[in-house]
Amino acid sequence: MSLRIYNSISGQKEAFVPLKDGEVQMYVCGVTVYDRCHIGHARAGVAFDFVFRALSYLGYKVTYVRNFTDVDDKIINRAAEREISCDELVKENIDAFYEDMDSLFLKRPTHEPRATQYIPQMQEIIKTLIAKGLAYQAGGDVFFSVNRFPEYGKLSKRNLDDLLSGARVAVNESKNDPLDFALWKAAKPGEPKWPSPWGEGRPGWHIECSAMGRELLGEVFDIHGGGKDLVFPHHENEIAQSHGACGKPPVRYWMHNGFVNINKEKMSKSLGNFFTIREVTQKFDPEAVRLYLLGTHYRSPIDFADGYLAEAEHHLDRLYAVAHRAEKMLAGTKGEMPPEMEADFTQALEDDFNSATAMAVLSETVNSLNAECDLIERKKGDVKKAASLFAALMEIGGVLGIFNRPAEQYLNLTRKKRAAEIGMSEEAIESLIQKRIDARKAKDFAEADRIRNELTEKGIELKDSPKGTDWSILAR
Repeated sequence: MSLRIYNSISGQKEAFVPLKDGEVQMYVCGVTVYDRCHIGHARAGVAFDFVFRALSYLGYKVTYVRNFTDVDDKIINRAAEREISCDELVKENIDAFYEDMDSLFLKRPTHEPRATQYIPQMQEIIKTLIAKGLAYQAGGDVFFSVNRFPEYGKLSKRNLDDLLSGARVAVNESKNDPLDFALWKAAKPGEPKWPSPWGEGRPGWHIECSAMGRELLGEVFDIHGGGKDLVFPHHENEIAQSHGACGKPPVRYWMHNGFVNINKEKMSKSLGNFFTIREVTQKFDPEAVRLYLLGTHYRSPIDFADGYLAEAEHHLDRLYAVAHRAEKMLAGTKGEMPPEMEADFTQALEDDFNSATAMAVLSETVNSLNAECDLIERKKGDVKKAASLFAALMEIGGVLGIFNRPAEQYLNLTRKKRAAEIGMSEEAIESLIQKRIDARKAKDFAEADRIRNELTEKGIELKDSPKGTDWSILAR
């Protein structure tokens, strides 16, 4: 099987054939930095970080571009509300963006352009569109003429008549047609502005990605990604202006991640179920948030709820616990991923980056490794087999973006957190375990069982071995 990607423009999975053999050029729409990032941004960030890692694992040299929109109505309005400059607001939110995305262990893209760094390139595209009769000046504004581009609507599967009848188009008397969109906006008092052939002003939102994509990846590149909310109008408009300027489709494969729902309702500030990444990661381990997001295929909607994140944390606890157990047991013995496991994992990646299936392979690996460690403790296991399974666990985990911390460090921190959640200190738990050990030595098995049951009721699982008794918290 070779890599197949669901292409939003064709509505089906297609064999992936890059423009340059062995190389991939990928552009993903970033954030408008007027506020803190929310959990929808986390979904897109983790989804395309996984795609980036998967493509690299599959042997491609990837050039990954993710932009910042740093000039926009929202930025201007928010800066005015807070009585600070747009530059101050932008810097503050870009710094916060990195803190949030770094906490989710996203790899940094190859390029992270800011829109305001590419004003000249935007103006060149606009000049070309005007020269071709695809755009026109109206006062100090410049608009793209949608009805002059016959393929408009191909990505979003909409036609011009439906769009007009919907009439959900901003009214602007200077437009030739209500569907036309701004490429350049005339300056208003107090707003950021740049000189241009059409007078001082600033770019429209859509033109920035066309300019940055073309400058950093070329007129045509392999993959363009973003959330489903960007399909229309942003990506539809981007296609129109890029295709119109260069005379050919600018992107080979369009990828879009699904929406995030909160407790089965659409995430919305008006519904009061709008959460920033920082709010979520203060409550749940960021790596568990990542693990949960990857448990659903990137194209599918995902439901976000505390209960699901709690389950993800306990899943992460087990992954680290087994990794730590194997690490200590193998004492540096090296191994390579078993061929059958590598084949299953690769197949998951090649099936439109199916992270859910990849997670299933990870779970199978953990179970097999834990079982082999059990056998080794009973002098019946195969250290070389365990080393191969451990290598598989680390390699698969690396592509999924987990195991970012030393296992012992993670487990020590987590024990304190879990113990506090059930209202017990680590010392109190250890004291009860020692009393149970003393009861067993004294052959007072009734008391030993009572203590185990008491701990079990609190969600504490005990694991006895020749080396002693270990514990973990599996429920809250």
